[in-house]
Amino acid sequence: MKRYLVYGLAALLFAACSQEKKFHEPSADATSNELMISDSSSAAKIIKTADMRFRVKDVQQTKEKLGNLIKAEGGTLAEFSIHSDVYQSEKVRYSTDSLLELTSYRTEGSIVAKVPADKLDEFTNKVAGMAVFVDQQSMKFDDLSLSYLSNQLKNQNRIAAVGQLNKHANKKSNNVETALTLKDSYVDQKLENMRINDRVKYSDITLAFYQDNTVKKLVVGNDNLSDYRPSFFRRLGLNIQNGWVIFMEFLLILANLWMLILVAAVAFIAFKQYRKRNRKAAI
Repeated sequence: MKRYLVYGLAALLFAACSQEKKFHEPSADATSNELMISDSSSAAKIIKTADMRFRVKDVQQTKEKLGNLIKAEGGTLAEFSIHSDVYQSEKVRYSTDSLLELTSYRTEGSIVAKVPADKLDEFTNKVAGMAVFVDQQSMKFDDLSLSYLSNQLKNQNRIAAVGQLNKHANKKSNNVETALTLKDSYVDQKLENMRINDRVKYSDITLAFYQDNTVKKLVVGNDNLSDYRPSFFRRLGLNIQNGWVIFMEFLLILANLWMLILVAAVAFIAFKQYRKRNRKAAI
């Protein structure tokens, strides 16, 4: 009886161990299948970048032509801007109620685009054909092959490390956080390689263009209020009328002061009589 009991316990223990082993082993396989991403790109990772500065006849028209050219070459427009700098502005008399505004300004534009790397030379040649004069043109080559290979090798190490952690994991030693850290690092490196592949396929190019100084003529309203005053004869008539009004107002003021005027007149007469008596007494 005891022998059968021992055999039964041994069978249960073996079954439990087998279930635990099955629980962990598929986890390592699933992790490997999840992390392993095929990458057949083994060519040199050469990144091209270019920039140009040139003069054109019309900035707005050139911007539209460049947009169409970028689209035709299979590229994408990332950024563009147009701005004008005013160098001098002056207003001269044009008529009684209007002025002629003269403005001297310079317009500049810039475009940042992504162009297929294999068409970059052809694209820059077409852009140069639009220019009146090319101030500056350059192209830069960066080899990121070693960085790309480094990311690949590190990712292989991370895959192997995650598999080992899952294989030897047990209830007493939980390596979930370590495994997640390795997986996140793998994703970061993989995304970095994807960015490198994208920069290898599409080159960044910066285009700066400008046009000659332009003088803009515009008729605007006259904001000088002195020009809106009436003519000389009309103002003369108005001033005469205004003077007559002031004179009448002065008479009204004197009428209000009649008592003071009377007192002054009496005092003046009395003073004259006083002086006349003094002269007779002296004689």
